[in-house]
Amino acid sequence: MNRSKCKIQQTKVKTSAVLCVLLISLGSVATAIAAENTIAISQEYVTNLGIILGKLTPAKQIPLLTAPAKVVIPPEHEYIVSASQAGLITKLNAALGDTVKKGQILAQLNSPDFLSMQRLYLKAVSEMLLSSLSYQRDQKLAAEGVIAERRWQETNSLHNTFVSEVNEHKQLLEIAGMTSEEINRLTKTRQLSSQLNVHAPISGVVMDRMAVAGERMDILAPLYRIANLDELWLEINIPHEHIGQIKIGDQVHIENSPIDAVITLLGQSVNPENQTLLARATIKDSKDIIKQHASVRAGQSINTQIIQASDNAVFRVPNTAIAQNDGLAYIFIRTQNGFTVSPITVIGKQGDESIISGNLTGDENIAIKGAVALKANWLGLGV
Repeated sequence: MNRSKCKIQQTKVKTSAVLCVLLISLGSVATAIAAENTIAISQEYVTNLGIILGKLTPAKQIPLLTAPAKVVIPPEHEYIVSASQAGLITKLNAALGDTVKKGQILAQLNSPDFLSMQRLYLKAVSEMLLSSLSYQRDQKLAAEGVIAERRWQETNSLHNTFVSEVNEHKQLLEIAGMTSEEINRLTKTRQLSSQLNVHAPISGVVMDRMAVAGERMDILAPLYRIANLDELWLEINIPHEHIGQIKIGDQVHIENSPIDAVITLLGQSVNPENQTLLARATIKDSKDIIKQHASVRAGQSINTQIIQASDNAVFRVPNTAIAQNDGLAYIFIRTQNGFTVSPITVIGKQGDESIISGNLTGDENIAIKGAVALKANWLGLGV
């Protein structure tokens, strides 16, 4: 029994010794790993290397990708002004690029067909006025019981027919381009005119002129293309590998311009020719923006950068603050005795800066210049 107890005690002593050796070894490894991620360096050496310190800048947006885009006009803001009747163009009042107001006279045509429309309208007005006399007379006689009810109904029906004809011809004149004031003037003066005025349907900018003075135009032949530039769209071609990253509401920054837009639509199909997805971004108040900045025009092809809001803690640092090693990215955090090498993830780039994430609080002082020298010191390459 005594021999067994001695063996057990000896075994326990050996086991404890082994555990101590393991703990010491693990501690040594941990110390070595910690040492590998630290750089002991004096302030004098920091100054001699030209290392400049700076703070992490919190970022709320992540640049995802750059993509080509085309500036387009929304379909509901673009109009084709046509000749409502065939005729000869006698005058064009607007040129390419002019700003026009709604109702402004853009062109004048000499149209024989327009004369016929006015004549038919005045004829219908005369017949209605003549009918109204019979209408008033028979209405009074019917109320007194002098005439039969059937006669009154016939008079009333005939009068309504003439009224409808007047309304029909009046609407045809409005379609032809006459305003209510011009129609009222025609009704009072009964003076026919072959001159047809073509008015601007909206306030906007003349984007194209498709006729010249002295040209004979057919009915509905286009004269002008006018657009309201209060809103413009960007049609962006998103590469298929980034389709899953883009969301409605993401911001779009136009290259070399202070103008931004917001993605409002993502296409439902991919272009089979180049495997890109069409995304639409809206530029609000584009008319005022264009007056201030000449960098965006309808029909222009531009480069854009799509930026997405981040829910996680991310930071903006200069590209010079990042060191690469074995495919990984690092920054150098200032400590009391030198620097700590901290691994990071670069999640986006924008100009001379990068957006990073990592085990960071945002209060760290980092080397924003001189990272190459610190990397060489860290890897034991010398400087």
